[in-house]
Amino acid sequence: MAGFFPRHTVDLKFEEPAAFRRFSFSLVEMALVTGVVTRLYRSLVLTHGVNSWWYLGLTFGVGMLFYMGMATAHLANFPIHRWTWRAPAFAALGVVAEMATSALLIALGREPNGTVRAAWADWPAMAGRALVFRVLLVSVWALLLAGIVLLVRRSGVAVPDLEDEAEQPEG
Repeated sequence: MAGFFPRHTVDLKFEEPAAFRRFSFSLVEMALVTGVVTRLYRSLVLTHGVNSWWYLGLTFGVGMLFYMGMATAHLANFPIHRWTWRAPAFAALGVVAEMATSALLIALGREPNGTVRAAWADWPAMAGRALVFRVLLVSVWALLLAGIVLLVRRSGVAVPDLEDEAEQPEG
């Protein structure tokens, strides 16, 4: 934690972030990958024809967790006041990638729409539903996450300085 919250500016050390961390700074890249993976996951698991509620619930739950996790990984890089535009933009760009993937899957005859294959006439309605649902999901998640962050900050929870603890002699 000392690298993220230095006590003095002279303590700042430049360290190259890990690959996923560098990737998570880009709104466009994160949203596009999230959208493509989400649509491929959706089309893969919904083509099995399982009609049980627990399977559908688990499928949608895993998809939502992935989407919210990727949004969290991106939003965590920025101050809360920037989340007001970043969260909806993340969702909208994700839907663009989802619908491009959906168009490719429709062309290949692999896109599910309920219990049948989607046709080109279904695509605009699917895009509208995806846009509304994703923007609402990510926006509500960002509001909830911002509230949690503010509560933790106001509670006065001290973040330990790991370097200071390592330098102290034991005993």
